[in-house]
Amino acid sequence: MDLKTKIQTATKDAMRARDAARLSTLRLISAAIKDREIAARSGEGEVAGLSDADLLAILARMVKQRQESAKAYEEGGRLELAEKELAEIEVLGEFLPRPMTPEESEAAIDTVIAELGASSVRDMGRVMAELKARYSGQMDFGAVGQSVKQRLL
Repeated sequence: MDLKTKIQTATKDAMRARDAARLSTLRLISAAIKDREIAARSGEGEVAGLSDADLLAILARMVKQRQESAKAYEEGGRLELAEKELAEIEVLGEFLPRPMTPEESEAAIDTVIAELGASSVRDMGRVMAELKARYSGQMDFGAVGQSVKQRLL
């Protein structure tokens, strides 16, 4: 079952269970996917289907937005809004792959560098692109970028 189908099934289940908070988050996910599909259409109106990697990127961006919002709400003393954002992160996390441990990330970086034959900082873009293609939603690419750079120096 692809990711989009899982989200649609979860939405139907939330409707049946009358779980308003979960349903709201799932509808936000569906809206973000629909927006991305509309943006990806060609001039003739053909729909270019989104891959699971595209969907994972959308979900990861939504999680990051909610983390930033929750932090801002906590700093502003709006704990009830921060809790709502954290609850949405929990629902979004159900559809994301398990995050890699630092050791798994380091091993993946070493593997990609070896496979691409990367030897200098000039190869960093290729290495990062390959890591994003393979491990989207599983790695923190902000931290990974520093690690890749250190290995290629």
